[in-house]
Amino acid sequence: MTISASLVKELRERTGAGMMECKKALAETGGDLERAVEHMRKAGLAKADKKAGRIAAEGRIAIAQTQGAAAMVEVNCETDFVANGEDFKAFAAHVAQALLEQAPQDLTALGTLRLAGGDAVDTARRELVAKIGENVSVRRGTHFKSGTTLGSYLHGTRIGVLVELQGGDATLAKDIAMHVAASRPLCVSPEQVPAEVLDKEREIIRAQSADSGKPEAIIEKMIEGRLRKYLAEITLLDQPFVKEPDITVDKLLARHGAKALRFARFEVGEGIEKKQEDFAAEVKAQAAKTA
Repeated sequence: MTISASLVKELRERTGAGMMECKKALAETGGDLERAVEHMRKAGLAKADKKAGRIAAEGRIAIAQTQGAAAMVEVNCETDFVANGEDFKAFAAHVAQALLEQAPQDLTALGTLRLAGGDAVDTARRELVAKIGENVSVRRGTHFKSGTTLGSYLHGTRIGVLVELQGGDATLAKDIAMHVAASRPLCVSPEQVPAEVLDKEREIIRAQSADSGKPEAIIEKMIEGRLRKYLAEITLLDQPFVKEPDITVDKLLARHGAKALRFARFEVGEGIEKKQEDFAAEVKAQAAKTA
């Protein structure tokens, strides 16, 4: 049967797929537009499943915020080209908005949230994979909701921070969020540092001091001194404030009668092992095939 150009055009507009794919789908469904849409969605979801194992270490951070609530998500893809595409940007923004509005207790179930159009996040994700041809994952998310002061900061699209303060105002909260983005604290105060982190650092310092020849009592004092320095480097309150390095964040907060309660910092791809391209080996392999 003959498939009109206008029908192909309409299917392309509805699915975002290529012309030949649309023409093929219409031919297979006898020119029925609705059946062709359904057929392409099913085929696209199957393709998405095949791409699920591919490393997605690029992407963007998206934040949604209203008075008294804020949400942040990391959505990953395979290349920065796709990360900057309008479809990917819109998807990430919609996921952040869904997280803000629905605020689930179980953050491992982000894929089951409902987007504004009614689709589950995971369904929309798989359709996006079929459309753009890259693996896409909604890696993580967090949301803050309280009657306290909330602040957020996005550094480009790759680093995002949410901050909750007791007291202070929106300007202070944003300044603290900006500081967290730049200085990467591990937690708010020394009391919150996990015991295993301290034990590991103590072990490293002891190993470095083993050949000093100093008495054990002196080594212990050295260890404790270096631990205090380490804690000052990794805890928010003890760090020099990035915009005013002569004072600590703790003193800045005290100046405003405020207290830092918690923060969350996401950076695109952190902790994901990226594929390392060995172009020399690739050229050698290609040369061996053609020899």
